[in-house]
Amino acid sequence: MFVEGTLRWQVTEDCPWDLLLALAVRDLAGLGAAGEPSLPRLTPAPAPVIRANTGAHPVLPAPTAHHRRPAAETGEPGTLAEQWRAWFDVAVDRERRPPGGMVHPPHFAVFDRAIELQDVVIDHYDEAAAWAHQRHAEYVQASLLNHARRAADIVDVVREREHELRRQAGYFRLDIDVLPLSIPGAWIVGPHTVVISASLRDDSPAFRDWFRPLVSALV
Repeated sequence: MFVEGTLRWQVTEDCPWDLLLALAVRDLAGLGAAGEPSLPRLTPAPAPVIRANTGAHPVLPAPTAHHRRPAAETGEPGTLAEQWRAWFDVAVDRERRPPGGMVHPPHFAVFDRAIELQDVVIDHYDEAAAWAHQRHAEYVQASLLNHARRAADIVDVVREREHELRRQAGYFRLDIDVLPLSIPGAWIVGPHTVVISASLRDDSPAFRDWFRPLVSALV
């Protein structure tokens, strides 16, 4: 995460691990449009790990104790989607998200009162975690390589607005979560939080065009 701003205003940017994990589990479990707003599917799409069968040790199907069909096929009411949404609401909120992460194998105790979701996380954690680690590492690398430009995208737009108003910006805070989403765009997910696609963040002119009206509304 990096932070830009002054004592009066602050913009943070991050690609939160818990949020990556939650969305990867959503896509692997076939939860589809769970959540409001409904964020697009991830790209590249997380996929189950397929292990090669050399013949010496046959590849057996996963144990069935926790195996579940995709939520869209179970015919269950919205319990699982509701449980996932509660997870998403915490994962997307910087103030509620635990610094050390909220999901810890092997027991995933945070979901002890959300058994359907706990089963799904047990089923898909390895694949989701591997995918999330890779995407988070890619975000960190991109942030390091392009930090000056990304910081300027934020600071320049705020200063343009201050110059336009002939005064300093008043207090505001904005948390931007950058995620590898399959559709370019931005989605308001909380009072101070906006999710944007990595493709939008990587396009400096497009990001500034999106950010200007937001700053105009905040300053």
